[in-house]
Amino acid sequence: MTGDRSTRHVVVMGVSGAGKTTVARGVAALTGLTFAEADEFHSAENVARMRAGVPLDDAARWPWLRSLADWMAARHREGVSTVLACSALRRAYRDVLRQGPPEVDFVHLAGPTEVIRERLTLRSGHYMPPSLLDSQTATLEPLHPDEQGFVLDLRGTTDELVTAAVVRLGLPVSPSRT
Repeated sequence: MTGDRSTRHVVVMGVSGAGKTTVARGVAALTGLTFAEADEFHSAENVARMRAGVPLDDAARWPWLRSLADWMAARHREGVSTVLACSALRRAYRDVLRQGPPEVDFVHLAGPTEVIRERLTLRSGHYMPPSLLDSQTATLEPLHPDEQGFVLDLRGTTDELVTAAVVRLGLPVSPSRT
């Protein structure tokens, strides 16, 4: 891991239902990094499409991804480290996110589709219907060897995943969090 490490920017990625938000919130709680949920950056039009079971196309995703990159870049300029829960399904999407701060680390939560589908059916209050899992799985491009990041098996417990992410990223635990 090279480059400017005055701040750290982490994207916890994967398909809907992989546990991105839970793990990213856990990393933020343990380390003091500022958390953001990428879903909250979607336009009202994007949310309406997904609620209707219509997958987003790239034209709908580009402005959303640029806003996420801009948010991380702004936090970097403020000297604030971040952890973002974001699908980041394709290399091209991750490339846009990398246009924000000087460096971004990716933590890909991956596992069996059946496990994710079961989680989605148990989830309530989220606009992403389980019917869109197949389109997300089809879109997903695993991290390439030249991308800074690693894969964690989403079948671990939340504590195991958070701890593994923090250790693999080399993030210090905030003294007030121990």
